[in-house]
Amino acid sequence: MVDLDWKAKMVSSDLPNKSPKISTKLHISIPIIPFRGVSNTSPIPASNSSCSAYEHCFRLPELRKIWDRKEFPDWKTESILKPALQALEITFRFISTVLSDARPYSNRREWTRRIESLTASQIELIAIIIEDEAEDSTTRGTAPIVDLSSSNGVLIRDGSYAEVWKVPGETTVVNKTSESSLLPRLATWQTSEDVAQKILYSIECEMRRCPYTLGLSEPNLSGKPSLAYDAVCRPNEIHALKKSPYDHINNHENQSVFNTHQILEAWIHVAKQIIQRLTERIESKEFPKAANDCYLVERIWKLLAEIEDLHLMMDPDDFLRLKNQLQMRSPDETAPICFRSRELVEITKSCKELKHKVPAILGVEVDPKGGPRIQEAAMRLYSEKKEFEKVFLLQAFQAIEGALKRFFYAYKQLLVVVMGSLEAKGNGVSVTSESCDSLTQLFLEPTYFPSLDAAKTFLGESWSHQQHKGTERRSRRGQ
Repeated sequence: MVDLDWKAKMVSSDLPNKSPKISTKLHISIPIIPFRGVSNTSPIPASNSSCSAYEHCFRLPELRKIWDRKEFPDWKTESILKPALQALEITFRFISTVLSDARPYSNRREWTRRIESLTASQIELIAIIIEDEAEDSTTRGTAPIVDLSSSNGVLIRDGSYAEVWKVPGETTVVNKTSESSLLPRLATWQTSEDVAQKILYSIECEMRRCPYTLGLSEPNLSGKPSLAYDAVCRPNEIHALKKSPYDHINNHENQSVFNTHQILEAWIHVAKQIIQRLTERIESKEFPKAANDCYLVERIWKLLAEIEDLHLMMDPDDFLRLKNQLQMRSPDETAPICFRSRELVEITKSCKELKHKVPAILGVEVDPKGGPRIQEAAMRLYSEKKEFEKVFLLQAFQAIEGALKRFFYAYKQLLVVVMGSLEAKGNGVSVTSESCDSLTQLFLEPTYFPSLDAAKTFLGESWSHQQHKGTERRSRRGQ
């Protein structure tokens, strides 16, 4: 067993050791790195005028009205799945934009690969959301689906159904195809046919463990029920918002930036909804479900980084010209562009605030004197292996922290590549060891979970100590 009596060892480590043998006391030396200017502080959004201009540029107020509208009162997952599906639908529109680009200097080959990868990542996340919905007894069977079976093999030919197969002696299986989504249309366009087919097969594969499929003309070889995609996603309403308020600007990257940020904001909104559900599940002590939500949030942070990386594919000259045409930065604004997204700042704060949930999960109260009460409880939890669902949740907390910090680190590198180092330093504010810009602050600050970090440090040292003693005993027997 792991020796958890670390406090006694720490106290006795200064006592003289009378034995000439090697000391068995546990010594841990933690170096102190003098890096001033980095602390656990929440990000500050850009000015109200900058945030409002950002939201107007990408028509976010209109999108949020669609995201927040409740049309299926009994379907709890609607607030999560609807914006996710709408982000996917905007991606289909983005594919059309990319493949219609006639500029000879556009890297269409890499653009296609990137957009295919992004689409596959979104489909994977949507499938996970649906799987979790099916595992929860309170949400199972509440999604709006359409019946895909037809009696006696009679199919309704209204342009929205297509027969897949008919097994002798069994009901004819038909495949529901969305009438409003762009994906079925992309499958009929010679330029995008191969991309669309790859997406359809990706949907088929990812939805294998789900109780229903999306209804986007994927093969549906299992004959599953199909989601009422048009009723949930409302593709026509989404595509009605496809034009930027600055659509008059003659710059092809204008539409690329517009689509990219609409997809980004849709997934940020999804993360916000999941974090709210996560908090509720922790309070009701549904730890396994809360852990699942945490890992969903972690995946979304990784997806946000993948979406932001699409800026790397934009032509440098066209993009920088667009930046000035849109007046993306005012002279007195020093906050990074990403902090103009109010919901990004909000989910960042919410993820950092998860640290306050640790004492309740461990079943202890914070020591007002600053003692290691939480650390001791965490060490017991890790070593006893009895309440493993709590371990899953705490591990997921730290997974979110890692993904969040990686996102902001990657975002800063992205700014350097796309806009130059001056932009990455906050409009000319130099970064020294005395002060950090707000992006650097986020990925260099100390861990959000110091007690969990300390518990693992001492636990690891205890195992190392046990191993050392075992090696010493074996060497004595050998003599």
